[in-house]
Amino acid sequence: MAAELFPAGTMPPAEDILRILPEIILAGTATVLMVMVPLLKNRLSSMYGHISIVAMLAAMAAALYDLNITGLAFSNLLIVDGFAVFFRVLVLAVGVVSVLSSYRFLSRDQVETGEYHALLLFSLSGQCLMVASNSLIMVFIGLEISSIATYILCGYLRDDKRANESALKYFLLGSFATAFFLYGVAIIYGATGSTNILDIHKATTNWTFYTPLTVTHNPPPAMVGIAMALMFVGLAFKISGAPFQIWAPDVYQGAPTPVTAFMSTAPKAAAFAIFIRIFMTAFASQSGTWEPMVWLSALLSMTIGNFAALMQNNVKRMMAYSSIAHAGYVLVALAARSEIGTASAMFYLAAYACMNLGVFAVVVHLSGKGEHHLSLDDFSGLAQRQPVTAGLLTILILSLVGVPLTGGFFGKFYIFKAALQSNLIWLTILGLLNSAVAAYYYLRLVVFMYMREPGEVTRDLQPLPLTLRAALVLPVIGTFALGIFPGALIKFANQSALLIR
Repeated sequence: MAAELFPAGTMPPAEDILRILPEIILAGTATVLMVMVPLLKNRLSSMYGHISIVAMLAAMAAALYDLNITGLAFSNLLIVDGFAVFFRVLVLAVGVVSVLSSYRFLSRDQVETGEYHALLLFSLSGQCLMVASNSLIMVFIGLEISSIATYILCGYLRDDKRANESALKYFLLGSFATAFFLYGVAIIYGATGSTNILDIHKATTNWTFYTPLTVTHNPPPAMVGIAMALMFVGLAFKISGAPFQIWAPDVYQGAPTPVTAFMSTAPKAAAFAIFIRIFMTAFASQSGTWEPMVWLSALLSMTIGNFAALMQNNVKRMMAYSSIAHAGYVLVALAARSEIGTASAMFYLAAYACMNLGVFAVVVHLSGKGEHHLSLDDFSGLAQRQPVTAGLLTILILSLVGVPLTGGFFGKFYIFKAALQSNLIWLTILGLLNSAVAAYYYLRLVVFMYMREPGEVTRDLQPLPLTLRAALVLPVIGTFALGIFPGALIKFANQSALLIR
């Protein structure tokens, strides 16, 4: 393979190396951490988190630098554009906040090791590779790097049966979903003769594909439809979109809370990025075929997620069903099949990351050692004991509901605006009704915090440590920034959406 990419005696261009520098930094640091663990025997375990944050910030700087050298790399296997940079920065920002939430959790449960941070970095490197992929083979490689690391993170607490069950379910079902995706890749290769996303776009648009011998053939439409359906199944699982969402509640509940916060945002954002890249680029000309699948999945995700969340008393399960519902909102934007829809999906994923990470930071704070305090009752009277924490959590909850001046409001506004412009009137109406249903279970948490007397958990609650405070405050700042000044990000998203083809 290397011989095909680069002739004998040559090296890849310097710009190609710079375009993949974020992944090099993340994977390199993760490898160093894995080597450090047996050598240091956890004598400097408190430093592992600092090292991983520095690596993420360095990778973020490298990703932003790549805006100056956008283009194809490594024989068109990768494409670095504004779209890729946006999602690279987003997943890395999620990684930083996830590590800030992890300090308290790991020290409290006395499970701080370098492996945790190495796995987090490996997962992020896979996600960064995935969002910059221009080949379905590279998508698969990035997807597996991210997924395997995340499977292991779910079972990081090896003595916890819930974590073991979570990791096993996620691994088995995730591997099954990946097989669907690979079958789709194989079929589209057979139909078009390429796994390159831009080449597939040309082939499916013109119904002709030029091989190196300039021989043409016409890909059978039925094969392309089957390939799209199989890849949709694989990606719908990764974003926890209905009807492939059944794994999410059990996995989210059983995984360590900082891992739940991470996997509900970063891998989901990366999966949506490649979902957009494949369906809005490779299969753009076939949008009439795949749009009904996305429409139906969006409606099912919103409805199942919101109505199931109504019946939950465990906060992590409630947020898992909420995550399914929010995947449905993003799918509404994709069903719009427009650049405005793509830009609104990008904006919404950034807003959702802020909201979710902040909520889970408070869950880490309240859950206690062994994570035994995860019910709504455990939030009783939080406003009396720690009014600032309760106030910040309320802001995030109101953003999840979609109250004005928050990122969640503008996220939903842009999504439903894109849907209306594409004449998806019924989907918009049903989405708005689902948002009203969601307000009930979100506001239940506010009622417990402000209208109940402090319980055993909140009475003995310690102040937030500095790192956990930062993991809560930063998302709140992001939520307000996106709610008060949404223009800058939506402008960049609109410009990036124009570049995905």
